[in-house]
Amino acid sequence: MKDKKTKVIMAKVALDGHDRGLVVVSMWLRDLGMEVVHLGRYQTVDKVVQTAIEEDADIIGLNFMGGEHLYFSARMREKMKERGVNARLMVGGIIPKDDIAKLKEMGVDAVFPAGTPMQKIVDSITQFER
Repeated sequence: MKDKKTKVIMAKVALDGHDRGLVVVSMWLRDLGMEVVHLGRYQTVDKVVQTAIEEDADIIGLNFMGGEHLYFSARMREKMKERGVNARLMVGGIIPKDDIAKLKEMGVDAVFPAGTPMQKIVDSITQFER
């Protein structure tokens, strides 16, 4: 049996201000008993990684709506490796199907395009729990 709640950092990096999906998923995860640190919009890769370190996060969840998912997911993975962060990286939002394989190749653990059922997100997180 697990001793602690799964801790999830939820954020949007860069200038994308469309955060409704991020807010909704954060609330769902919280309501399911996970500890959610909701950083919200306009975060930097450095800030998200630093928070993951400080909070001993299990999952980093990023939401993308503006087409910057490949660039920032690669930067996030690089910074996580550089800082020794072992959290799982999950991304969601407006993600073209053709980019899902690219994201997984760069080390993203799970990709949730817009419209993914909440149960699929929860199932993916529970498979990663420590």
